[in-house]
Amino acid sequence: MDLWGVYLFHLITLALLEVILASRDCLVAGDSCSSDETCSPRLRTLRQCVAGNGSMKLGPGARSQCANAVSALLSSPLHGCQCKRGMKKEKNCLSIYWSLHQSIIHGLNLVESYPYETVQRDYDYVRLASITADTDVGMTTVNRCLDAAKACNVDDLCQKLRTEYVSACIKPTAKSGLCNRPKCNKALRRFFDRVPADYTHELLFCPCTDTACAERRRQTIVPSCSYESQEKPNCITQMRICKADYVCRSRLAQFQYDCEPSEMSANGCKQGNYGACLIAYTGLIGSTITPNYVDNSTSSVAPWCSCSASGSQREECDHFLGSFTDNICLRNALMTFGSESDQQPTLSQPSMPSPSHSSRENRSATSPPDTVETMRSILDTTLPTQALGNELLVGQATLPSNSLPNSASPPSLMLQAAFSLLVLLLHLLNNGH
Repeated sequence: MDLWGVYLFHLITLALLEVILASRDCLVAGDSCSSDETCSPRLRTLRQCVAGNGSMKLGPGARSQCANAVSALLSSPLHGCQCKRGMKKEKNCLSIYWSLHQSIIHGLNLVESYPYETVQRDYDYVRLASITADTDVGMTTVNRCLDAAKACNVDDLCQKLRTEYVSACIKPTAKSGLCNRPKCNKALRRFFDRVPADYTHELLFCPCTDTACAERRRQTIVPSCSYESQEKPNCITQMRICKADYVCRSRLAQFQYDCEPSEMSANGCKQGNYGACLIAYTGLIGSTITPNYVDNSTSSVAPWCSCSASGSQREECDHFLGSFTDNICLRNALMTFGSESDQQPTLSQPSMPSPSHSSRENRSATSPPDTVETMRSILDTTLPTQALGNELLVGQATLPSNSLPNSASPPSLMLQAAFSLLVLLLHLLNNGH
């Protein structure tokens, strides 16, 4: 086979791979099902089962109809479809996924895994080299948190999205004088979804040896705007709000799977992957259960909620809060970050997630509320002005493809194109011999 043949073979392989990936996209699978006269009515039936619990809309035989619809759709393209974190129309994609993956539909227990594709990492997850413009060869990094901020400032994407979320989170609204929390959280999600973990994890998980450093690290996600309130809400309430939102529910499911603790595992994680756990953790930032460092004297993390007034649901509440405060997998992942022993095993296809076996109430002391001026003074030490930022933008960002095609051709058409290329290749090879 000559070089031209090898090149064409490479193109065909990529085309076939694209077909396979597209067929797993829930948006494509949903379109395919909606246009199929057999699949479409079953999908409508299932959505009625989910939305109205079936009994009122489908009559006495609702449970049977729901069961039949589920059984039929499990053999359709909808079963096994996935979404990408931060993709365009992410909520639409997730709504299609969860229409089939409800935990209980009239007693029908379905496997409730998380809908996101496994992230393939081709970067050195453990150690991010100093990427500052003025770093000399052989220079020893003194403060990894400041070093991470400098690295972010010389990367186009990281600097741009970090500036956007800080601006959104510290800017007061005209009416109330307070920050716009929804806008702040949307900008935070955009930052952690689109900027490579090389940068975001070093900013958020860098090791600190003094309280000043620890406070700057805690202020990374601007807690005074993104989640703090005068009183901590109940964790059960926050968890219910989260599960009613497709995006938050999916991020929580991913966290419960990738950060699932295990006493049988050598590193404390059932999945054996610290990197996946930390990526799942950052996926919760900007949601109603945003986790963060509880203070500037420890490395303990927890969402901003309490179990003090949970009543009969105290055990469930402790169980949820304990998945952050008493989770050996998450704790080890945070402690091991930056060491040379981080494991990178291949991630397997997710199955049913289950939370940690032990839990306890978070013993955090609430730090005083931060004013906008305090936030600016903390962030200004590491975030350049726009003018200075333009001078520092010497690096070139590498934005991974975080969005799937929103309007893809049906897989059958793509397959026809791929096979046409294959026929062309065989024809050229035959003529070449």
